[in-house]
Amino acid sequence: MPVILFFSINFGNSTNLHIYRFHIIQLMSYQQLEIERNESVLLIKINRPKALNALNNLFFDEMNDVLSKEASEPDVKVILLIGLGKAFVAGADIAEMVNMDQEEGAAFSKKGQDTFNRIENFPIPIIAAINGFALGGGLELAMSCDFRIASKLAKFGQPEVNLGLIPGYAGTQRLSRLTNMGTALYLLLTAEMIGAEEALQIGLVQKLTEPEALLDEALRLARLIVDKGPNAIRKVKAVTRQGAELSFVDGCKLETNEFASLFGNEGKIGMTAFLNKEKPNWNQNN
Repeated sequence: MPVILFFSINFGNSTNLHIYRFHIIQLMSYQQLEIERNESVLLIKINRPKALNALNNLFFDEMNDVLSKEASEPDVKVILLIGLGKAFVAGADIAEMVNMDQEEGAAFSKKGQDTFNRIENFPIPIIAAINGFALGGGLELAMSCDFRIASKLAKFGQPEVNLGLIPGYAGTQRLSRLTNMGTALYLLLTAEMIGAEEALQIGLVQKLTEPEALLDEALRLARLIVDKGPNAIRKVKAVTRQGAELSFVDGCKLETNEFASLFGNEGKIGMTAFLNKEKPNWNQNN
């Protein structure tokens, strides 16, 4: 059963009173994930701090369950993903991998790839809030999200070659697409760990915050998105991601079709509100 927590915080005197109210709904219980609802934002916390949130089969099972259930609720508009403790995710679980044979290794790779592909293609935005180490499978997880915000103390890398391995969750594919071929091969071949400032410079992350401000800033960005036209948000994600796999001409055709599809409904609501200097009521479209 979900647990609903209500907070009301008052500051000031009777003539200058500020009241802040918000509620957090704690949803289904998982072994490695904590799931909370903050209005229309779903917060997924990876909670295996003693293992630096290392990814194993159970993580993938639980993440897919969340994506099928809580994340698919119609009033969830944005998902935030964060790790608890010192790491976002410090890699895959080596203790679980060490005795796998090639067939088991292939299945473990495919399970991770399928999960991260599902995150990448999920209909609503998924934001990675990176609080510490994002290494190996952790960086691959972060790269599958729509964009990344990080603490200034965060660290990034693909150290698999140190173990005699290569990335298995599409790290060889996404890293070059998010940065460039030279940068990707440099990081993959040297296994060098880089800091948050360098990650920002190469386009691996989009924004940095002070460590203590990370979650608040991530929630602020999520709420900015929540306030936009919900169908427009879904379509802009889909068109941008699908268009990247098409020719420029075909991508433009896709954009035209989806642009036009918003006229007379959500686009009408937004443009009318703009002309009337009002805040749009997107619920009119339901």
